Amino acid sequence: MKQPTLSAVIFDLDGVITQTALVHSAAWKTMFDEFLQQWSAKTNTPFRSFDHEQDYLPFVDGKPRYKGVQSFLEHRGINIPYGTPADAPEMETVCGLGNRKNQVFNEVLARDGVEVYRTTVALIDELVQDGIKIGVASSSKNCKAVLEAAGLLDRFKTRVDGEVSVELGLHGKPEPDIFTVAADNLGVSYDEAVIVEDAVSGVQAGRKGNFGLVLGIAREGNHKELRQNGADIVVDDIGDIGYQGIKDWFAEGLEEDNWQLVYTDYDAERERSREALLAIGNGYFGTRGAPEETKAGKVNYPGTYIAGLYNRLTSKVAGRDIENEDFVNAPNWLPVTFKIDDGEWLDINNTEITDMYRRLDFRSGELSRVLTVRDDEGRETLIQSQRMASMANPHLAALQYSVSTINYSGTLTMRSLLDGDLINDGVARYRDLNQQHLQPGEAGAEGMLSWLLVSTTQSAIDIALAARLKASLDNNHFDPEMSNEILPSAVASSFSVKLEKFQVLKVEKNVAIYTSKPDDTDKPLHHAKVSVMLTDAYQELLVESRSAWEKIWDELDMQITGDRFSQKLLRLHLYHLMVSFSVHNKNLDAGITARGLHGEAYRGHIFWDEMFILPLYALHFKGAARAMLMYRYRRLDAARAYAAQHGRRGAMFPWQSGSDGREETQVIHLNPVSGEWGDDYSSLQRHVSLAIAYNVWQYMLITGDMGFVQEYGAEMFLEICRFWASMTYEDKNGGRLSIKNVMGPDEFHEAYPDATEGGLKDNAYTNLMVVWTLEHAHKLLEVLGEEAAKKVRSKIDLTAAEIEQWTQITHRLNLVIEDDIISQYDGYFDLDELDWDYYRKKYGNIHRLDRLLKAEGDSADHYKVAKQADTLMTFYALPAKEVDGVLEHLGYDLSEDYLNKNLHYYLKRTSHGSTLSRVVHAQLANMIGDKELSWELYSEALASDYTDIQGGTTGEGIHAGVMAGTVLIALQSYAGVDVRGEMPVINPHLPAHWRSVSFNIRWRNHRLWFEITPNRITIKKTGAGEKLHVKVVGKELELENEAVVTVDYGLTKSC
Repeated sequence: MKQPTLSAVIFDLDGVITQTALVHSAAWKTMFDEFLQQWSAKTNTPFRSFDHEQDYLPFVDGKPRYKGVQSFLEHRGINIPYGTPADAPEMETVCGLGNRKNQVFNEVLARDGVEVYRTTVALIDELVQDGIKIGVASSSKNCKAVLEAAGLLDRFKTRVDGEVSVELGLHGKPEPDIFTVAADNLGVSYDEAVIVEDAVSGVQAGRKGNFGLVLGIAREGNHKELRQNGADIVVDDIGDIGYQGIKDWFAEGLEEDNWQLVYTDYDAERERSREALLAIGNGYFGTRGAPEETKAGKVNYPGTYIAGLYNRLTSKVAGRDIENEDFVNAPNWLPVTFKIDDGEWLDINNTEITDMYRRLDFRSGELSRVLTVRDDEGRETLIQSQRMASMANPHLAALQYSVSTINYSGTLTMRSLLDGDLINDGVARYRDLNQQHLQPGEAGAEGMLSWLLVSTTQSAIDIALAARLKASLDNNHFDPEMSNEILPSAVASSFSVKLEKFQVLKVEKNVAIYTSKPDDTDKPLHHAKVSVMLTDAYQELLVESRSAWEKIWDELDMQITGDRFSQKLLRLHLYHLMVSFSVHNKNLDAGITARGLHGEAYRGHIFWDEMFILPLYALHFKGAARAMLMYRYRRLDAARAYAAQHGRRGAMFPWQSGSDGREETQVIHLNPVSGEWGDDYSSLQRHVSLAIAYNVWQYMLITGDMGFVQEYGAEMFLEICRFWASMTYEDKNGGRLSIKNVMGPDEFHEAYPDATEGGLKDNAYTNLMVVWTLEHAHKLLEVLGEEAAKKVRSKIDLTAAEIEQWTQITHRLNLVIEDDIISQYDGYFDLDELDWDYYRKKYGNIHRLDRLLKAEGDSADHYKVAKQADTLMTFYALPAKEVDGVLEHLGYDLSEDYLNKNLHYYLKRTSHGSTLSRVVHAQLANMIGDKELSWELYSEALASDYTDIQGGTTGEGIHAGVMAGTVLIALQSYAGVDVRGEMPVINPHLPAHWRSVSFNIRWRNHRLWFEITPNRITIKKTGAGEKLHVKVVGKELELENEAVVTVDYGLTKSC
């Protein structure tokens, strides 16, 4: 796919083109110092002068004049009237002070003239000569006068400055408005334009505008600040990069950036979330991106999680014995640290970090880090580390860790640790529970080999780790004299080396991880020792792993032009899905957890989120998708027992599933807002069984794997149908059938107001999906074929009378509908409306409105509010025509625009307390043609983990459902490839700024490659020899092997 090309460069003025930044700073200082002296005398407070470093750069630089005044005064806690732009300079208002500053600036400008940066002017001339469009965007209202004084005005095709901003009502920096308007005026896409800025607010604006390159000019030596706030490249002067450097970025650097996640600072407040986003893994295990030198504490939380590894403990909570099964935090294989002479072991949370750079490479799964630290004695050390979890061998991990003495000589002692002395402590609201899941087994070491065996306290699963170290000094291998300390649940290996200044000491640490789970090995420690001793050097392991990743990306990658932000985040999401559940999982008995292999939230349980996830795997990795369903099938008997316990027939799968398929949902939970424990009714979300039946059907449609359906899937599907049939009962509602004592996807509504037990009646999503599932039972029996259908019916004793009962239910199940609005459940319309503005003003973040209301002694059960899509979820799962068919089958006649009405009715009553919420609503907005609303919701969903939109939850584990959901929205809604029928159907609805999207999918035995632009669809088919029919923008086409078909909105040609 063609990469973005350089089309335009948009320059800031002050500090980039002209040497007026210091003039501005001096003018601000003159004005503010005069004001501050007057304010000090007036309020009898100490006078603190206006400072260039402390005040001008962070609060004023780059911002519109009045906004700069406001920002500084707010920082100083000074409150004065805003006034109007017409205020005289003598007036003590925000506008008056801004006008006073402008007066001072103009006086200096008239007196001293304008100096330009010659390298910038030279670049401008070179760009113009080469046909690159040039613009200037500045907050200054003096921009035109300054450019005229410098003799540069005629070089720019567009000028968007302070005067234009007022005229058009544009937001100032850090909002991107002036830059996006400039690009629009030049007629170029944002990803093909460069923003050149010297201010933090300016590079922030460039990042928000999603431009192809944000170039920071560090005139103030503020390289870190510019880089941390959005600059892709930071230089001292524009001549340091030049025209060729900019072209090189568009040729190579931009695509490289789209394959990586980078952090250039260490932020204690955000490290937990970053550790989740920097995790490495391979589906068998995942390891959080915590620094090697850290332990679990307030800032960091190292964690390694192994697929399907659980342990059950009992805790005394609120006077009750509560049993919980947790996702076990396995022994930590990462620790490597050092000390200088007789000093303390390095703790990066207790030392000065002068520079830090971390990079996660999605292509190889490698996390690398470079940092410089300075201790209390001024000794500086350069640390470089790389780590990986092998995608070639799921049991292997490796890291290399090197230190270099920058300004000292001394004895460095290196220490490596295998640490099993830990607990589950990654989620604050679980800390009242018993979290000691590991007990010591065996620990030992011989030379450079160390090993550790621990076991879980209840499930009695052994976890074995073995590590082999290699050491080198200035790239020369040597065998150090090892000191091994054996502890009950840990083993520490250390050695000391005398280093001269600038010498480099490197340690490689290869690790093997095995368990005694039935799907693993009965001799985990033996296998760990043998495997690690056979490993190659770090680089060889990385090459093998990268090769495995390349095969994955060849199947999975989605390429987008026109939107670098979406490109990066979609790849980030795909990467973390593979970390959580990969091709290796086809051999494991484990489902995909809602929070990946990245943390302990939801205790690593499996929910209905797989409804958002499995279709993506079915389109790319059939074996992995099948493994998700086999995890459910192996627990079918547990689901039958669960249904029987509740007096029902068939199979009732648990809302939260773990090791053996029993219900793992807590009976009470902690409200982190109030600090109180209360009843938990969420196990009443019986619709999880509908998600499993739905996934069986989708898997069959996409893969054509009738062997699975005949042996496993049909039995599971039909037992789910049997359960739901047993849930229906005759009610006094005009001959209709009802289902009660359930909860829908919303989760805020657990019970009726003031009820003493949980559960609701006739949840619309549940009832609609029950009808769909029962209808498809007939279709399933048909596609099975007579012999297979007879076999499965005999196995579960499914009679013709029972099937006829299911047919009757599909005509009689109850819904409550008023004025085309489908009630979320019976009684929903009787609830009170919530004063949303009041709660937004009171709390700000009201995503978890249920917790806020309960903390006030109230309940969401009283109000028409929702955590996420409930009724609307039906339209996410099913094509609109199928929903219409279900409603028609039930005898309900709604107007043509009923989806539009329902979307807007429920959307304004939804808090988006689940990250899945925006995924669903984005698809529905796209379905009704509201592209702007769809993109707003989609972009928020896309960024939800990256920006930790829910205020810390990402640090407890990524959200696998939203990660898969955003990829499927791009593929199914925007690219418009719908695979929920008997043939692929393509109807694109690309976002306005996407110039193209390309990707592969596998449809049964065919591999299809798509490239979709706003006016053309290109499809190439490979795979099995038979022809394939697809429907493209309403026209059915026949695809032959290796043929390339292009469709220009109804005009078709083959080649």
